[in-house]
Amino acid sequence: MAAVLPRLSARVLAAGLAGAWMVACSGNSGSPVRPTPGGGIGTGQGGTGPASVIVAGDIGMCGSPGAEATALVVDRLPGHILLAGDLAYPRGSTEDFLRCFEPSWGRFRGRWLAVPGNHEYESPNAVPFFQYFGDAAGTDGTGYYDLRIGDWHVLMLNSSVPTSPGSPQWDFARRALATAERPCTLAVWHHPLFTSGPNGPNRFMRDIYALLDAAGVDVVANAHDHLYERFARQTAEGRPSGQAIRQFTVGTGGAHLYPATGVAPNSEIRLSRHGVLRLSLEPGGYRWEFVAAPGDVVDMGVDLCH
Repeated sequence: MAAVLPRLSARVLAAGLAGAWMVACSGNSGSPVRPTPGGGIGTGQGGTGPASVIVAGDIGMCGSPGAEATALVVDRLPGHILLAGDLAYPRGSTEDFLRCFEPSWGRFRGRWLAVPGNHEYESPNAVPFFQYFGDAAGTDGTGYYDLRIGDWHVLMLNSSVPTSPGSPQWDFARRALATAERPCTLAVWHHPLFTSGPNGPNRFMRDIYALLDAAGVDVVANAHDHLYERFARQTAEGRPSGQAIRQFTVGTGGAHLYPATGVAPNSEIRLSRHGVLRLSLEPGGYRWEFVAAPGDVVDMGVDLCH
């Protein structure tokens, strides 16, 4: 559960995180603990202090120049890469990965951790996805696991398999959150609960969002809709709360983009540009930047863990 921190002024918080962001940019991104599929965080050299991570999904679509455009952005950004699903269109087959993902994003092998999206399951049981990513998609073939990056607990979840109370993934997340003992938590999965795009809201993720919210998770990052969106902190029922989760949608990794179809409650910004979300994970807070191709920072901010 995230620690309750003393309130800081926006100026003090911004100054502190800006300084730490400079440290993170210098290459100290924190070595992650090896993913553990069974709940809790494994022991190992997780590192402390600032860690830089990059988040994106909906990437490899042959015929779209977006994947190479975002790869050129990632070339200039240090840190671990968290892949939020739908990585090789249209079916997540071995051929799709080799033709549509590997030529642009394959060069980041060794930096990435991945969860599957619905297009990966266009191939039976998402087998090509698990074969392509190996241990970087977890070690047991479920597609959900957790690890530590810097001082943060990171949950990588699979929204294409059951997440309802009593499901194996629900029980895994509950155990992992109960044993994490980290001040801040980030969760990544494919289908966003909240969205201003055409593919949602995805209400089947509400129960696990509520579980995470009750445990003090700070940030959720998703993909699925091919746009960038940032929400204010809100509960699983969509009620604004300074003690709830902030959700980002980053389905902007390279597939064809589309605009928002409306404005969902609590949505703060919506953009249809290829790019990636860059997070500086601090012991008590985080800074975000949406870095759009060819390298423009078009959204940014800072916040505390709660």
